[in-house]
Amino acid sequence: MAASPIVVFDLDGTLVDTAPDLISALNYVLDREGLAPVPLKSARNMIGAGARKLIERGLEVEGRQVTQGELARMTADFIDYYAEHIADASRPFEGLEDALDHLAESGFRFAVCTNKLEWLSKLLLERLGLAARFAAICGADTFGVSKPDPTILRETVARAGGAMSTSIMVGDAGPDVGVARRAGIPVIGVEFGYTDVPIAELRPDRLIGHMKDLPAAVQSLIKSA
Repeated sequence: MAASPIVVFDLDGTLVDTAPDLISALNYVLDREGLAPVPLKSARNMIGAGARKLIERGLEVEGRQVTQGELARMTADFIDYYAEHIADASRPFEGLEDALDHLAESGFRFAVCTNKLEWLSKLLLERLGLAARFAAICGADTFGVSKPDPTILRETVARAGGAMSTSIMVGDAGPDVGVARRAGIPVIGVEFGYTDVPIAELRPDRLIGHMKDLPAAVQSLIKSA
């Protein structure tokens, strides 16, 4: 029996608008260091490479340099605070659940491949009532590698019971396009996420501006394959 086709999603900026809670946690850490907060609007594009990198980018805005030990302490503080407030304001992007329902009815299964820590990813999706929809939820610590290393995507698909030949990646930024290209699968870019390089410039196989357009984009890629 052939494996069900798998749609693999990035998390932050693709499935869920997590920016409000992530930047709130960043500003909590910056405030403890005596630094000014970063505005949500300008900070959105700092997201996507994990907590440590987000803090580094926040410190760069303030011109602050810290030791690796200080950065590790700040990262631990960030994660503690963020875990307590992980779904205060984070919400699925509009149209997501309808799109998942539509694709599930067509025989697709779903997985998450993110550079967020696995336990935080699962906690967030559980709080939002979405975790049960995914056959696998894998983070940067699950296999010891992060996107764009193709190992994380291949192992996520395997854990979800799928095959690379019938898998599609969906993401909002360079690591998502990069991991799909390196793993040899098509990728759909979403225009509403977090990226310092416009997703269109990264030339994903399909581009969508709203989750309502996801099922048609997925079906189009399956047919062209």
